[in-house]
Amino acid sequence: MKVHILDDWFDTLRGLPCFNLLDGHDVTVWTDHLSDEEALAARLADAECVVLFRERTRVTRDLLERLPNLRLISQRGAWPHVDVEACTDAGVLLCSNKGADGANYAAAELTFALILAAMRQLPQQMASTKAGQWQMGVGRTLRGRRLGLYGYGRIGSVVADYARAFGMEVVWWGSEAGREKALAAGETVADSREVFFAQSDVVSLHLRLTPETRGIVTAADLAQMSPRSVLVNTSRAGLIEPRALLAGLNAGRPEMAAIDVFDSEPLTDAADPLLAHPNLIATPHIGFVTEDEFDKQFADIFAQVNAYAQGAPIHMVNPSVYGR
Repeated sequence: MKVHILDDWFDTLRGLPCFNLLDGHDVTVWTDHLSDEEALAARLADAECVVLFRERTRVTRDLLERLPNLRLISQRGAWPHVDVEACTDAGVLLCSNKGADGANYAAAELTFALILAAMRQLPQQMASTKAGQWQMGVGRTLRGRRLGLYGYGRIGSVVADYARAFGMEVVWWGSEAGREKALAAGETVADSREVFFAQSDVVSLHLRLTPETRGIVTAADLAQMSPRSVLVNTSRAGLIEPRALLAGLNAGRPEMAAIDVFDSEPLTDAADPLLAHPNLIATPHIGFVTEDEFDKQFADIFAQVNAYAQGAPIHMVNPSVYGR
């Protein structure tokens, strides 16, 4: 098959063991990002299969209508960036392993790194030291403080283990079903949503972005947070009500945010008011960006390509397409 891989910005995949799974295919790897659909369609004109790098490129109906040779989109995880109905209408099969084989430890590790960075003022202290100004302030110890985890799932559970190792108290919030699972597992669930936000020293979001969870964290939730609190988001920017985080930081609730995700990515405008906020610590969506995690995830993605090529597709999202 003619396979095109999009958005491998650092040309990482060709050096990983999983890339050998594509032996025998005609593979093109693109190491830049195109947001212009006309230019992207021209680039993918001969593609029979497109491999997506998480959510870096949106697949719209207009794009699909310009790709008559496309038969397969292979990716991993959720697919809010893919118009599945348009894929079905165009006869394009979407295959996506949602990662049921375990937690994303890379994302969990970055989450806890951001918690440490915010509480100990690490970016500011580093900048001060390099500028020859030595210490710039006084951070806070994690032991004895409360970590609120919104969303009971695999990544959040790993973060909870890290937090307990540092002596933090862990409380949970989430959907009714999620809260029931947490209680059944012996975890502590906050008495109410208001108490969860008001009494957590750090709140970390661990939810999938779906139509139901979009904007689930509201300006009213942030207003409940302590003026000494930290909000961490390594999941999806869309979980927070539009413009609510910037308004919350301006109001001092939370005091600080540490995030890995933005509404528009890649975000390269240094003057963006959220990115430039003095109380924001930011990383450029690197929660899953490790060699180990890439090899794990793309082994699944490339296995889907091979399964399709062999006539036995797996992890089909719109199976009615197959066999037309």
